[in-house]
Amino acid sequence: MKKLLLVFSLILTACVNDSYSDLVVKEDNSVVLKWNKAYDNDDIHQSLIGLKWALSYIGAKLPADVSGVYSNGDRIYINAKAVGLSEKAQLQLNRLHDKIKNSQEYQSQGTIDLGRYVTLLLGASEHYYALTGVPEQLDVLMNQYTLKPEKGYVDNSGVSLEHRIIRFSEPNGLNQLFLSTEINPADGTVFEYETIELMENGQLRFGIFDANGIRKNNADATHSNAGKPAKCMWCHESSIQPLFTVQNNHNGFLPYTDFRDRLLDFRTSHNTLKNNLPIGVDFSQTQQHTLTELLYISFMEPSAERLSREWNLPLADVQNRLAGLPTHIYDEFPFLGNLYHRKDIESRAPFQGLTVSDHVREQSQTEVNHLN
Repeated sequence: MKKLLLVFSLILTACVNDSYSDLVVKEDNSVVLKWNKAYDNDDIHQSLIGLKWALSYIGAKLPADVSGVYSNGDRIYINAKAVGLSEKAQLQLNRLHDKIKNSQEYQSQGTIDLGRYVTLLLGASEHYYALTGVPEQLDVLMNQYTLKPEKGYVDNSGVSLEHRIIRFSEPNGLNQLFLSTEINPADGTVFEYETIELMENGQLRFGIFDANGIRKNNADATHSNAGKPAKCMWCHESSIQPLFTVQNNHNGFLPYTDFRDRLLDFRTSHNTLKNNLPIGVDFSQTQQHTLTELLYISFMEPSAERLSREWNLPLADVQNRLAGLPTHIYDEFPFLGNLYHRKDIESRAPFQGLTVSDHVREQSQTEVNHLN
């Protein structure tokens, strides 16, 4: 009888433990990433820095608590609840994490490639908008600010192919809006709108809207070279950019020199505020954003050596799988080696990861949204 009671007790304990494990899994906010060395001087330490910058781009405050992001060997662990995101952003990130965990890559490997993860955060515009909270309609965003009556005019832009009207709100700490209206100078027809906002963690939040004020994934290439929000991040480098070229003066607008100086004042104020934040990324290390870019570039345009690590296959096997595909050199980072395009090699992978957009910075024929 005592033996029967002992067996029953063990069975009951096992059932309780299984239920607890199931509960933990269901409530788990973490995801496991795999770091794959991409070039000779690559290491997990600088890749972690690049990941933290990527998380800061979506609004993470990155508190000093190491439970949010930490590594062990070539594995990196992220807890959506512990990286300093708003509750709404946490919910969106958890939704993305759930989609990742249901992918063939995660089911078979127990991880997602670090570069794929960063590409899903920043290179899918709808993911970026959902995580940062950019509203679907420009009016909703505008209702949160009061624009000043002064405005600037840009007729010699390095980005827009049209003329731009720039309006802005009064800075209030890390709270300010810049609104760019892309117009036809001949008749004032509006082509689209672009917004920049300051976020509480010191980063900028970017939005692109069509002529009717409806949010869109990318700027219209016939009117602007702005691309997707990820291109805005790359170009602005976490700062309010000054005027790089001389502009003509126009009636009803700030004179060029006054507008130039106003933007420089805003830039200085913003840089001072973000550099004094007690938590988050180290904004004084101005080139660390490049480590984020290297994460998604080396994923979207991988070498055979990197794919060998990602796919856990001998290099010769990878080269056989990719036989006949062209390679290229990335001009800005030639040290990445001979590279393939991700969209060309995905079908030859031994397992399928959660799909990514065709391009991180530019308009994509395939633009994913796993948060539908």
